[in-house]
Amino acid sequence: MPSSVFDSDIYKNLFGEAEMRRVFSDENQIQMQLDVEAALARVQARLGIIPQDAADEISAKAKFENLDFEKFKKGVERVYYPILPLVEGLVAACDGALGEYSHWGATTQDIMDSALSLQLRDALTLIDNELTAISAILVRLAKEYRDTPLAGRSHLQQALPVTFGFKAAVWLSGIERHRTRLAEFRSRATQAQFSGAAGTLASLGANGLAVQDALADELGLERPEITWHTMRDNVAETTNFLGLVTGTLAKIGTDVLLMMQTEVGEVFEPFAPGRGASSTMPQKRNPVSSELLIIAAKAARQNVAMMLDGMIQDHERASGPWHVEWLALPQTFILTAGALNQARDMLDGLVVDADRMRANLDITNGMIVSEAVMMGLAPYMGRQVAHDVVYDVCRDAMAQNRPLKDLLREMPEITKHITPDQIDELCDPANYVGQAGDMVDRMLATVAATKR
Repeated sequence: MPSSVFDSDIYKNLFGEAEMRRVFSDENQIQMQLDVEAALARVQARLGIIPQDAADEISAKAKFENLDFEKFKKGVERVYYPILPLVEGLVAACDGALGEYSHWGATTQDIMDSALSLQLRDALTLIDNELTAISAILVRLAKEYRDTPLAGRSHLQQALPVTFGFKAAVWLSGIERHRTRLAEFRSRATQAQFSGAAGTLASLGANGLAVQDALADELGLERPEITWHTMRDNVAETTNFLGLVTGTLAKIGTDVLLMMQTEVGEVFEPFAPGRGASSTMPQKRNPVSSELLIIAAKAARQNVAMMLDGMIQDHERASGPWHVEWLALPQTFILTAGALNQARDMLDGLVVDADRMRANLDITNGMIVSEAVMMGLAPYMGRQVAHDVVYDVCRDAMAQNRPLKDLLREMPEITKHITPDQIDELCDPANYVGQAGDMVDRMLATVAATKR
């Protein structure tokens, strides 16, 4: 029976996504390790280091289905690493002695790291595709609700009016920065590794660097500047990136969750019969996707810390910190893929109640635009005096439960400076969204100008 949400038939699609699980599956990982062994044999044959017929045989037999998986598993339990049993299985699958040319001059970590880079290449493509899809959804929301007024909030209290398009564009800005980050560090995350036992390629003599470069090209990976057996910043950077992505998604989820509160009711996650339902309260429509986004960020954050700790490695080949990657990387990618999938579906079907947004702007009897009134009076009486006058009027409006504009109209010290029509204009929240629309336009123009 599965022991975690990542492989549970019940929970795995809540906390993960099928294609990302496939990337980090046993079968795919082993096949990628075999792909590295086969590529190594091919380039070494081209360079005249091993016989061509050996390379041909190794390439033909380096298939998961040719491996005795049960024997391989027992070998891993014996050795505590997968590559020696893998090579033993590959040699056994080859005809005659040709398989003996497998793994020529390589070390375990060369194969595992290069295979990991192949996995990261595929995994990051999946992440990029989801970020791109979410970006397009947020572009649509920002355009559609560019001028829809909404209460901006500070310390969970109404602050000043914004627009929902502005809020969506702020979300979009985070997603777009992640797309930029991914484009910038992808080459660092997908480097080949082939350096030999202590990282100096001593076993291949003068041919070592030529094999390293040719192997990187054969696999479609980046050429490393130097051995990275125990310099794991690039791998840690990848996990940190995933922590940033899930953090941004959790911020979006937190906003949606709060806006879904019964007393607020400004947006809702997509409706489907039974989605987010309670077992006992028929009226409930819980923010289930938003909750999962927050959970994913919390779990990913712990793995980020683990990966940073795993950077502290000893000498040229480490005594154990490398192993934390086996735990943290697959989990964090699967969590991130699951969170991206939840965010995409939630945002794509988001129900926006513009009327409720407008109604909520009025619940403070106009006090949400008290700054507008203050700034309207400041040229006549000074900013600080205007602040104090409006502060006192707001207290009266709150105590009497009356609209701010009505009290302002009754004050000669106010009406001698501004007319009732001007008071009405200042007290309309839709008139005090600043340059929110222009900011939305600038964000959308930035996205449109970016070619990825």
